[in-house]
Amino acid sequence: MIDLVRRDFAAFAGPVFDPPAVRVHVAEARNFVARSREHFDFIQISLLDSFTTASAGLHALSESTLYTVEAMDAYLDRLAPGGMLAVTRWLKAPPWDGARLFATAVDALRDRGVEDPGASLALIRGWQTTTLLVGTRPFTAEQIAAMRRFCADHGFDVAYVPGVRADEVNRLNVLDRPHLYEAATALLGTDRERQSYLARYKFDVSPTTDDRPYFFLFLKGRGLIELLASGQRAGLGLIEWGYPILLATLAQAVIVGGVLIVLPLAAIGRRRLDRPGDPLPLRRFVAYFLALGLAFLFVEIAFIQKLQVVLGHPLYAVSVVLASFLVFAGIGASVAQRLSAANPERRHRLARAAVAGIAVLAVAYLVVLPVVSAGMAAMAPLAVLMGMPFPLGLAATAARAPRLVPWAWGINGCASVVSAVLATVLAVHLGFIAAVAIYAVAAWAFPAAEGG
Repeated sequence: MIDLVRRDFAAFAGPVFDPPAVRVHVAEARNFVARSREHFDFIQISLLDSFTTASAGLHALSESTLYTVEAMDAYLDRLAPGGMLAVTRWLKAPPWDGARLFATAVDALRDRGVEDPGASLALIRGWQTTTLLVGTRPFTAEQIAAMRRFCADHGFDVAYVPGVRADEVNRLNVLDRPHLYEAATALLGTDRERQSYLARYKFDVSPTTDDRPYFFLFLKGRGLIELLASGQRAGLGLIEWGYPILLATLAQAVIVGGVLIVLPLAAIGRRRLDRPGDPLPLRRFVAYFLALGLAFLFVEIAFIQKLQVVLGHPLYAVSVVLASFLVFAGIGASVAQRLSAANPERRHRLARAAVAGIAVLAVAYLVVLPVVSAGMAAMAPLAVLMGMPFPLGLAATAARAPRLVPWAWGINGCASVVSAVLATVLAVHLGFIAAVAIYAVAAWAFPAAEGG
Protein backbone atom coordinates (compact mmCIF):
# COMPACT_ATOMS: atom_id res chain seq x y z
CA MET A 1 0.00 0.00 0.00
CA ILE A 2 2.82 2.38 0.80
CA ASP A 3 4.53 1.63 -2.52
CA LEU A 4 1.26 2.22 -4.38
CA VAL A 5 0.78 5.62 -2.75
CA ARG A 6 4.38 6.64 -3.30
CA ARG A 7 4.71 5.33 -6.85
CA ASP A 8 1.57 4.42 -8.83
CA PHE A 9 -0.81 6.93 -7.23
CA ALA A 10 1.68 9.62 -6.22
CA ALA A 11 0.08 12.21 -8.47
CA PHE A 12 -3.35 11.58 -6.93
CA ALA A 13 -2.41 11.10 -3.27
CA GLY A 14 0.39 13.63 -3.05
CA PRO A 15 3.60 13.25 -1.02
CA VAL A 16 1.87 12.15 2.20
CA PHE A 17 4.78 9.94 3.29
CA ASP A 18 7.59 12.24 2.24
CA PRO A 19 7.68 15.17 4.72
CA PRO A 20 10.65 15.03 7.12
CA ALA A 21 8.33 14.80 10.14
CA VAL A 22 6.68 11.63 8.79
CA ARG A 23 8.15 8.25 9.77
CA VAL A 24 6.63 5.15 8.19
CA HIS A 25 6.69 1.83 10.07
CA VAL A 26 5.39 -1.33 8.41
CA ALA A 27 4.30 -3.44 11.37
CA GLU A 28 1.36 -5.10 13.06
CA ALA A 29 -0.23 -2.56 15.39
CA ARG A 30 -0.14 -4.49 18.68
CA ASN A 31 3.42 -5.62 18.08
CA PHE A 32 4.53 -2.08 17.21
CA VAL A 33 2.88 -0.68 20.33
CA ALA A 34 4.40 -3.42 22.50
CA ARG A 35 7.92 -2.70 21.19
CA SER A 36 7.69 1.09 21.11
CA ARG A 37 8.81 3.21 24.03
CA GLU A 38 7.62 6.49 22.51
CA HIS A 39 4.55 8.38 23.64
CA PHE A 40 2.10 9.90 21.20
CA ASP A 41 -0.48 12.66 21.38
CA PHE A 42 -2.88 10.79 19.12
CA ILE A 43 -3.33 7.17 18.05
CA GLN A 44 -5.81 6.41 15.30
CA ILE A 45 -7.16 3.01 14.21
CA SER A 46 -9.44 3.59 11.27
CA LEU A 47 -11.48 1.15 9.10
CA LEU A 48 -8.91 -1.63 8.87
CA ASP A 49 -11.25 -4.01 7.01
CA SER A 50 -13.43 -3.49 3.96
CA PHE A 51 -17.11 -2.66 4.43
CA THR A 52 -18.20 -5.51 2.14
CA THR A 53 -16.19 -8.16 3.98
CA ALA A 54 -17.29 -6.89 7.38
CA SER A 55 -20.95 -6.78 6.36
CA ALA A 56 -20.83 -10.35 5.05
CA GLY A 57 -19.66 -11.61 8.43
CA LEU A 58 -16.53 -13.19 7.00
CA HIS A 59 -14.47 -12.01 9.99
CA ALA A 60 -16.74 -13.72 12.52
CA LEU A 61 -14.15 -16.35 13.46
CA SER A 62 -11.08 -14.21 12.89
CA GLU A 63 -8.94 -13.62 15.95
CA SER A 64 -8.26 -9.92 16.30
CA THR A 65 -6.05 -8.70 19.11
CA LEU A 66 -6.46 -5.09 17.94
CA TYR A 67 -9.77 -4.60 19.75
CA THR A 68 -9.31 -6.33 23.10
CA VAL A 69 -9.18 -4.97 26.64
CA GLU A 70 -5.43 -5.66 26.74
CA ALA A 71 -4.97 -3.87 23.40
CA MET A 72 -6.79 -0.78 24.66
CA ASP A 73 -4.56 -0.79 27.73
CA ALA A 74 -1.45 -1.02 25.53
CA TYR A 75 -2.60 1.91 23.37
CA LEU A 76 -3.33 4.05 26.41
CA ASP A 77 0.14 3.25 27.80
CA ARG A 78 1.68 4.75 24.67
CA LEU A 79 -0.31 8.00 24.86
CA ALA A 80 1.26 11.14 26.26
CA PRO A 81 -0.52 12.91 29.13
CA GLY A 82 -3.68 14.38 27.67
CA GLY A 83 -3.39 12.17 24.57
CA MET A 84 -6.29 10.54 22.79
CA LEU A 85 -7.11 7.24 21.07
CA ALA A 86 -9.58 7.19 18.16
CA VAL A 87 -11.02 3.96 16.75
CA THR A 88 -13.34 4.05 13.75
CA ARG A 89 -15.46 1.06 12.72
CA TRP A 90 -18.08 0.44 10.07
CA LEU A 91 -21.64 0.90 11.30
CA LYS A 92 -23.87 -2.18 11.28
CA ALA A 93 -27.66 -2.13 11.54
CA PRO A 94 -28.62 -2.71 14.26
CA PRO A 95 -25.32 -1.49 15.73
CA TRP A 96 -23.00 -3.92 17.45
CA ASP A 97 -19.39 -2.97 16.60
CA GLY A 98 -19.69 0.36 18.34
CA ALA A 99 -21.36 -1.11 21.43
CA ARG A 100 -18.71 -3.81 21.84
CA LEU A 101 -15.91 -1.32 21.27
CA PHE A 102 -17.39 0.95 23.95
CA ALA A 103 -17.74 -1.96 26.38
CA THR A 104 -14.12 -2.96 25.78
CA ALA A 105 -12.89 0.59 26.40
CA VAL A 106 -14.93 0.81 29.63
CA ASP A 107 -13.29 -2.37 30.95
CA ALA A 108 -9.83 -1.18 29.93
CA LEU A 109 -10.26 2.12 31.78
CA ARG A 110 -11.66 0.40 34.87
CA ASP A 111 -8.73 -2.04 34.86
CA ARG A 112 -6.45 1.02 34.92
CA GLY A 113 -8.17 2.26 38.06
CA VAL A 114 -10.31 4.96 36.41
CA GLU A 115 -13.31 5.45 38.70
CA ASP A 116 -15.45 7.30 36.14
CA PRO A 117 -14.62 5.90 32.67
CA GLY A 118 -17.55 7.74 31.10
CA ALA A 119 -15.75 11.05 31.63
CA SER A 120 -12.96 9.93 29.26
CA LEU A 121 -15.12 8.42 26.51
CA ALA A 122 -17.01 9.76 23.51
CA LEU A 123 -18.88 7.98 20.71
CA ILE A 124 -19.74 9.68 17.41
CA ARG A 125 -21.94 8.14 14.72
CA GLY A 126 -22.26 8.91 11.03
CA TRP A 127 -24.46 7.26 8.44
CA GLN A 128 -21.84 4.54 7.82
CA THR A 129 -19.27 4.67 10.62
CA THR A 130 -18.86 5.00 14.37
CA THR A 131 -15.83 6.55 16.06
CA LEU A 132 -14.84 5.94 19.66
CA LEU A 133 -12.63 8.50 21.40
CA VAL A 134 -10.73 7.50 24.54
CA GLY A 135 -8.78 10.05 26.54
CA THR A 136 -6.05 9.55 29.08
CA ARG A 137 -7.78 12.20 31.15
CA PRO A 138 -11.42 13.26 31.52
CA PHE A 139 -12.51 15.39 28.58
CA THR A 140 -12.67 19.10 29.32
CA ALA A 141 -15.73 21.24 28.69
CA GLU A 142 -13.90 22.81 25.72
CA GLN A 143 -13.17 19.39 24.18
CA ILE A 144 -16.77 18.26 24.60
CA ALA A 145 -18.01 21.49 23.01
CA ALA A 146 -15.60 20.96 20.10
CA MET A 147 -16.95 17.43 19.56
CA ARG A 148 -20.50 18.73 19.52
CA ARG A 149 -19.60 21.48 17.02
CA PHE A 150 -17.85 19.00 14.76
CA CYS A 151 -20.90 16.74 14.71
CA ALA A 152 -23.26 19.64 14.02
CA ASP A 153 -21.07 21.06 11.23
CA HIS A 154 -20.38 17.76 9.45
CA GLY A 155 -23.61 15.78 9.81
CA PHE A 156 -22.61 13.39 12.59
CA ASP A 157 -24.69 12.29 15.55
CA VAL A 158 -23.46 12.47 19.11
CA ALA A 159 -24.07 8.94 20.41
CA TYR A 160 -22.33 9.64 23.70
CA VAL A 161 -20.28 12.40 25.28
CA PRO A 162 -20.10 13.18 28.99
CA GLY A 163 -23.33 14.89 30.00
CA VAL A 164 -25.31 14.07 26.83
CA ARG A 165 -29.10 13.80 27.13
CA ALA A 166 -31.38 11.30 25.42
CA ASP A 167 -33.09 14.07 23.36
CA GLU A 168 -29.74 15.13 21.87
CA VAL A 169 -28.95 11.82 20.11
CA ASN A 170 -30.25 10.03 17.01
CA ARG A 171 -31.27 13.26 15.27
CA LEU A 172 -29.52 13.34 11.88
CA ASN A 173 -28.78 9.75 10.82
CA VAL A 174 -31.93 8.37 12.38
CA LEU A 175 -32.21 4.76 13.51
CA ASP A 176 -35.35 3.11 14.89
CA ARG A 177 -34.00 3.83 18.39
CA PRO A 178 -30.79 5.29 19.89
CA HIS A 179 -29.01 1.94 20.19
CA LEU A 180 -25.52 3.26 20.86
CA TYR A 181 -26.69 5.80 23.43
CA GLU A 182 -28.60 3.06 25.24
CA ALA A 183 -25.54 0.82 25.10
CA ALA A 184 -23.21 3.50 26.47
CA THR A 185 -25.47 4.49 29.36
CA ALA A 186 -26.10 0.86 30.33
CA LEU A 187 -22.43 -0.13 30.12
CA LEU A 188 -21.47 2.82 32.31
CA GLY A 189 -24.18 2.04 34.84
CA THR A 190 -24.19 -0.34 37.76
CA ASP A 191 -23.05 -3.94 37.38
CA ARG A 192 -26.69 -5.02 37.40
CA GLU A 193 -27.62 -2.56 34.62
CA ARG A 194 -24.61 -3.62 32.59
CA GLN A 195 -25.28 -7.35 32.90
CA SER A 196 -28.98 -6.85 32.18
CA TYR A 197 -28.19 -4.98 28.97
CA LEU A 198 -25.61 -7.53 27.78
CA ALA A 199 -28.09 -10.35 28.45
CA ARG A 200 -31.10 -8.84 26.70
CA TYR A 201 -29.40 -7.28 23.65
CA LYS A 202 -29.93 -9.43 20.57
CA PHE A 203 -26.22 -9.50 19.77
CA ASP A 204 -23.20 -10.35 21.88
CA VAL A 205 -21.46 -7.05 22.58
CA SER A 206 -19.52 -8.11 25.67
CA PRO A 207 -15.86 -6.96 25.84
CA THR A 208 -13.25 -9.08 24.08
CA THR A 209 -9.96 -10.14 25.66
CA ASP A 210 -6.72 -11.68 24.43
CA ASP A 211 -7.98 -15.02 25.73
CA ARG A 212 -11.16 -14.71 23.63
CA PRO A 213 -10.22 -12.24 20.85
CA TYR A 214 -13.26 -12.83 18.61
CA PHE A 215 -14.30 -9.20 18.24
CA PHE A 216 -16.31 -9.80 15.08
CA LEU A 217 -18.41 -12.66 16.43
CA PHE A 218 -21.65 -11.06 17.60
CA LEU A 219 -24.09 -13.88 17.02
CA LYS A 220 -25.90 -15.30 20.04
CA GLY A 221 -27.21 -18.84 19.89
CA ARG A 222 -30.73 -17.86 20.81
CA GLY A 223 -30.68 -15.08 18.21
CA LEU A 224 -29.97 -17.58 15.44
CA ILE A 225 -32.70 -19.89 16.74
CA GLU A 226 -35.22 -17.05 16.88
CA LEU A 227 -34.32 -15.92 13.38
CA LEU A 228 -34.63 -19.38 11.87
CA ALA A 229 -37.87 -20.05 13.75
CA SER A 230 -39.42 -16.81 12.54
CA GLY A 231 -39.04 -17.82 8.90
CA GLN A 232 -37.73 -14.38 7.98
CA ARG A 233 -35.11 -15.47 5.51
CA ALA A 234 -34.34 -11.90 4.54
CA GLY A 235 -32.82 -11.44 8.00
CA LEU A 236 -30.22 -14.14 7.45
CA GLY A 237 -27.95 -11.58 5.85
CA LEU A 238 -27.61 -9.82 9.21
CA ILE A 239 -25.85 -12.75 10.92
CA GLU A 240 -22.26 -13.86 10.64
CA TRP A 241 -22.28 -17.04 8.58
CA GLY A 242 -18.84 -18.07 9.81
CA TYR A 243 -20.12 -19.44 13.12
CA PRO A 244 -23.04 -21.52 11.74
CA ILE A 245 -20.70 -22.96 9.11
CA LEU A 246 -18.19 -23.79 11.86
CA LEU A 247 -20.87 -25.69 13.79
CA ALA A 248 -21.91 -27.56 10.62
CA THR A 249 -18.27 -28.49 9.97
CA LEU A 250 -17.89 -29.70 13.54
CA ALA A 251 -21.03 -31.82 13.25
CA GLN A 252 -19.72 -33.43 10.05
CA ALA A 253 -16.34 -34.18 11.62
CA VAL A 254 -17.93 -35.71 14.72
CA ILE A 255 -20.33 -37.85 12.68
CA VAL A 256 -17.60 -39.14 10.38
CA GLY A 257 -15.32 -39.80 13.35
CA GLY A 258 -18.09 -41.68 15.11
CA VAL A 259 -18.78 -43.82 12.07
CA LEU A 260 -15.11 -44.65 11.53
CA ILE A 261 -13.99 -45.00 15.15
CA VAL A 262 -16.73 -45.39 17.76
CA LEU A 263 -19.14 -47.69 15.95
CA PRO A 264 -16.50 -50.25 14.87
CA LEU A 265 -15.12 -50.36 18.42
CA ALA A 266 -18.61 -50.92 19.81
CA ALA A 267 -19.19 -53.71 17.29
CA ILE A 268 -15.91 -55.44 18.03
CA GLY A 269 -16.40 -55.40 21.78
CA ARG A 270 -13.60 -55.34 24.31
CA ARG A 271 -13.71 -59.07 25.10
CA ARG A 272 -12.06 -59.89 21.79
CA LEU A 273 -9.27 -57.37 22.37
CA ASP A 274 -8.32 -57.51 26.06
CA ARG A 275 -5.91 -59.94 27.64
CA PRO A 276 -7.76 -62.51 29.77
CA GLY A 277 -8.05 -61.50 33.41
CA ASP A 278 -6.85 -57.91 32.76
CA PRO A 279 -9.81 -56.00 31.27
CA LEU A 280 -9.27 -52.59 29.72
CA PRO A 281 -12.19 -50.15 30.20
CA LEU A 282 -13.08 -49.30 26.63
CA ARG A 283 -14.74 -45.97 27.46
CA ARG A 284 -11.71 -44.74 29.33
CA PHE A 285 -9.46 -45.95 26.52
CA VAL A 286 -11.44 -43.93 23.96
CA ALA A 287 -11.70 -40.89 26.25
CA TYR A 288 -7.96 -40.85 26.94
CA PHE A 289 -6.71 -40.84 23.36
CA LEU A 290 -9.56 -38.62 22.24
CA ALA A 291 -8.73 -36.04 24.93
CA LEU A 292 -5.02 -36.05 24.05
CA GLY A 293 -5.73 -35.44 20.39
CA LEU A 294 -8.10 -32.58 21.18
CA ALA A 295 -6.00 -30.90 23.88
CA PHE A 296 -2.60 -31.06 22.13
CA LEU A 297 -3.82 -29.16 19.08
CA PHE A 298 -5.87 -26.81 21.23
CA VAL A 299 -2.76 -25.73 23.17
CA GLU A 300 -0.85 -25.25 19.92
CA ILE A 301 -3.61 -23.03 18.51
CA ALA A 302 -3.70 -20.98 21.72
CA PHE A 303 0.05 -20.39 21.58
CA ILE A 304 -0.09 -19.42 17.91
CA GLN A 305 -2.76 -16.88 18.80
CA LYS A 306 -0.73 -15.43 21.67
CA LEU A 307 2.56 -15.32 19.79
CA GLN A 308 1.04 -13.30 16.96
CA VAL A 309 1.05 -10.33 19.33
CA VAL A 310 4.65 -10.97 20.43
CA LEU A 311 6.16 -11.77 17.01
CA GLY A 312 4.01 -9.45 14.91
CA HIS A 313 2.99 -11.90 12.16
CA PRO A 314 0.96 -15.15 12.11
CA LEU A 315 3.50 -16.91 9.89
CA TYR A 316 6.25 -16.32 12.45
CA ALA A 317 3.97 -17.56 15.22
CA VAL A 318 3.02 -20.74 13.33
CA SER A 319 6.64 -21.50 12.50
CA VAL A 320 7.91 -21.06 16.06
CA VAL A 321 5.04 -22.93 17.71
CA LEU A 322 4.97 -25.91 15.35
CA ALA A 323 8.74 -26.33 15.39
CA SER A 324 8.90 -26.01 19.17
CA PHE A 325 6.08 -28.40 19.96
CA LEU A 326 7.00 -31.05 17.40
CA VAL A 327 10.71 -31.14 18.25
CA PHE A 328 10.39 -31.04 22.03
CA ALA A 329 7.27 -33.20 22.17
CA GLY A 330 9.33 -35.82 20.33
CA ILE A 331 11.99 -35.54 23.01
CA GLY A 332 9.31 -35.90 25.67
CA ALA A 333 7.94 -38.99 23.98
CA SER A 334 11.40 -40.57 23.94
CA VAL A 335 11.87 -39.82 27.65
CA ALA A 336 8.42 -41.22 28.47
CA GLN A 337 9.15 -44.40 26.53
CA ARG A 338 12.32 -45.02 28.51
CA LEU A 339 10.64 -44.27 31.85
CA SER A 340 7.75 -46.54 30.95
CA ALA A 341 10.04 -49.42 30.03
CA ALA A 342 11.98 -49.06 33.27
CA ASN A 343 8.91 -48.73 35.54
CA PRO A 344 5.78 -50.18 33.87
CA GLU A 345 3.77 -50.01 37.09
CA ARG A 346 4.34 -46.23 37.34
CA ARG A 347 2.90 -45.32 33.93
CA HIS A 348 -0.33 -44.02 35.40
CA ARG A 349 1.42 -41.77 37.93
CA LEU A 350 3.85 -40.50 35.30
CA ALA A 351 0.98 -39.62 32.95
CA ARG A 352 -0.89 -37.76 35.69
CA ALA A 353 2.26 -35.90 36.73
CA ALA A 354 2.88 -34.88 33.11
CA VAL A 355 -0.70 -33.64 32.72
CA ALA A 356 -0.48 -31.66 35.96
CA GLY A 357 2.74 -30.06 34.74
CA ILE A 358 1.13 -29.25 31.40
CA ALA A 359 -1.78 -27.49 33.10
CA VAL A 360 0.47 -25.39 35.35
CA LEU A 361 2.98 -24.44 32.65
CA ALA A 362 0.39 -23.75 29.94
CA VAL A 363 -1.51 -21.30 32.11
CA ALA A 364 1.68 -19.68 33.39
CA TYR A 365 3.16 -19.31 29.91
CA LEU A 366 0.06 -17.74 28.42
CA VAL A 367 -0.05 -15.22 31.25
CA VAL A 368 3.60 -14.16 31.10
CA LEU A 369 4.35 -14.90 27.42
CA PRO A 370 4.22 -11.25 26.27
CA VAL A 371 7.03 -10.35 28.68
CA VAL A 372 9.33 -13.32 28.22
CA SER A 373 11.31 -14.72 25.33
CA ALA A 374 9.15 -16.04 22.52
CA GLY A 375 11.78 -18.46 21.24
CA MET A 376 11.69 -22.24 21.03
CA ALA A 377 13.61 -22.70 24.29
CA ALA A 378 10.90 -20.84 26.21
CA MET A 379 8.30 -23.43 25.22
CA ALA A 380 10.56 -26.46 25.56
CA PRO A 381 9.50 -27.57 29.09
CA LEU A 382 5.80 -27.49 28.20
CA ALA A 383 6.32 -29.24 24.87
CA VAL A 384 8.42 -31.99 26.50
CA LEU A 385 5.62 -32.70 28.98
CA MET A 386 2.99 -32.65 26.20
CA GLY A 387 4.91 -35.36 24.38
CA MET A 388 4.75 -37.79 27.32
CA PRO A 389 1.08 -38.81 27.87
CA PHE A 390 0.56 -40.40 24.45
CA PRO A 391 3.45 -42.92 24.56
CA LEU A 392 2.65 -43.71 28.20
CA GLY A 393 -0.92 -44.51 27.21
CA LEU A 394 0.24 -46.56 24.23
CA ALA A 395 2.55 -48.61 26.45
CA ALA A 396 -0.25 -49.27 28.93
CA THR A 397 -2.58 -50.27 26.10
CA ALA A 398 -0.01 -52.54 24.45
CA ALA A 399 0.57 -54.34 27.78
CA ARG A 400 -3.09 -55.22 28.24
CA ALA A 401 -4.82 -54.97 24.85
CA PRO A 402 -2.24 -54.96 22.02
CA ARG A 403 -4.89 -55.15 19.33
CA LEU A 404 -6.20 -51.76 20.47
CA VAL A 405 -2.91 -49.97 19.71
CA PRO A 406 -3.85 -49.19 16.07
CA TRP A 407 -7.18 -47.91 17.35
CA ALA A 408 -5.34 -45.60 19.73
CA TRP A 409 -3.53 -44.03 16.80
CA GLY A 410 -6.76 -43.78 14.83
CA ILE A 411 -8.71 -42.17 17.66
CA ASN A 412 -5.92 -39.69 18.32
CA GLY A 413 -5.65 -38.79 14.65
CA CYS A 414 -9.40 -38.38 14.31
CA ALA A 415 -9.45 -36.17 17.41
CA SER A 416 -6.72 -33.99 15.93
CA VAL A 417 -8.89 -33.33 12.89
CA VAL A 418 -11.95 -32.57 15.01
CA SER A 419 -9.85 -30.39 17.32
CA ALA A 420 -9.03 -27.95 14.54
CA VAL A 421 -12.74 -27.05 14.53
CA LEU A 422 -13.68 -27.77 18.13
CA ALA A 423 -10.82 -25.69 19.50
CA THR A 424 -12.30 -22.61 17.85
CA VAL A 425 -15.78 -23.33 19.22
CA LEU A 426 -14.44 -23.82 22.75
CA ALA A 427 -12.16 -20.79 22.50
CA VAL A 428 -15.13 -18.62 21.51
CA HIS A 429 -17.19 -19.64 24.53
CA LEU A 430 -14.72 -20.72 27.21
CA GLY A 431 -11.29 -19.44 26.25
CA PHE A 432 -8.01 -21.30 26.69
CA ILE A 433 -9.01 -22.84 30.03
CA ALA A 434 -10.97 -25.48 28.05
CA ALA A 435 -7.66 -27.05 26.91
CA VAL A 436 -6.56 -27.53 30.51
CA ALA A 437 -9.93 -29.12 31.32
CA ILE A 438 -9.53 -31.58 28.44
CA TYR A 439 -6.09 -32.60 29.73
CA ALA A 440 -7.70 -33.20 33.12
CA VAL A 441 -10.09 -35.64 31.43
CA ALA A 442 -7.07 -37.43 29.98
CA ALA A 443 -5.49 -37.74 33.43
CA TRP A 444 -8.68 -39.37 34.75
CA ALA A 445 -9.15 -41.67 31.76
CA PHE A 446 -5.64 -43.18 31.60
CA PRO A 447 -6.01 -46.78 30.35
CA ALA A 448 -5.73 -48.59 33.68
CA ALA A 449 -7.64 -51.49 35.13
CA GLU A 450 -11.16 -50.97 36.49
CA GLY A 451 -10.83 -48.91 39.61
CA GLY A 452 -7.14 -48.24 38.90
